[in-house]
Amino acid sequence: MPEDNWSLILQIFWIIFFIMIFTGANQRIQMKLWSIDIRNKLNMIRRYVEEDKERVSNFMRNLGLRNPELVLKKTLDFFTIEPVTIEPTDIIKRMDHLIRTSDKSFREIVKKALPSLGRYERSLIETGLSIVSAIYMVYKVVRHYLLTGEKENNWILLMQLELLMPQILKIVTAYHKALDAFTTGKPVGDGIGPLIAYRLIEEGEVVSKRVIDETSIYEVKLANRRFFIIKAEGPGSNVGHPGRVLADLVDQLNGNVDLIITIDAALKLEGEDTGEIAEGVGAAIGDPGPEKIAIERAASKYNIPLRALIVKMGLPEAIQTMRKEIYEAGEIAVEYVKKLVDRLTSENSTIIVAGIGNTMGVPL
Repeated sequence: MPEDNWSLILQIFWIIFFIMIFTGANQRIQMKLWSIDIRNKLNMIRRYVEEDKERVSNFMRNLGLRNPELVLKKTLDFFTIEPVTIEPTDIIKRMDHLIRTSDKSFREIVKKALPSLGRYERSLIETGLSIVSAIYMVYKVVRHYLLTGEKENNWILLMQLELLMPQILKIVTAYHKALDAFTTGKPVGDGIGPLIAYRLIEEGEVVSKRVIDETSIYEVKLANRRFFIIKAEGPGSNVGHPGRVLADLVDQLNGNVDLIITIDAALKLEGEDTGEIAEGVGAAIGDPGPEKIAIERAASKYNIPLRALIVKMGLPEAIQTMRKEIYEAGEIAVEYVKKLVDRLTSENSTIIVAGIGNTMGVPL
């Protein structure tokens, strides 16, 4: 090709380039590409919502509910408004009240629709509906920002959403896959705390059992010590109220407790191994605040050592069927607890162990 032609092509290229820069056409093209990609991922989330709605509907229909769509309609948009934080006085009390009222209201919707079902089956439906509701909320929020960005030609908003979509989709996919475990009653990774508590109960001599506020308390003789082992009442999908129950138990014992150990699952960092066990100080419990602060206040009120044991895992592993590595870590953690107790207390001591997490599939 003659040199003059190359020069002409180069001039045309630069002219087009400057026109696009000055008119903003390049940004509009980029926005369109981002919008297309976001919309494709949003459609994937919508498919998850429709699939999960159908699965939960079929589950309720198989249990005898004729019109599951009515229950879905009520629960998909169910919400809880957070308490006022600008005035911190009694915020924990207000938050606890709202959380309990929300849980009770949600459960009453299911109970009213399926009054003949047992507590175990209802708990599975409640959790299944919560999962669908969570995915649906993510779908609506992403759709809102996508439409807002397109409407206002806000390329920064679309760029931020485009960068976040892989992470959002990863979380949504994890919840989508978790529905299988929660509709079939299989133990999940988050149940490692209750599982360890259950194994400790098995190894000891049970003296007594009582259930308070959907939370089991076992008095057990183990290793020449008096154990009080707390876990959510199983085997349904239930997390109980271990913080409040533990605090009341400490008061009933007049603070005569030598050690409190909380055991829970914890999200691992990238590069860490699933099932890795770590020991620390404090209350290992992932609630919004009321349960955790109840444990902390009880321990500090009577100057009781408060130790924490965590089993690390990723989000998908925490909410999906328990993996072999997590179960095996639980067996190791049982021995870890016994060694910890032996190291920190003497014989005839009183120890409280709280296994925190969803006890689905874990009995007692």
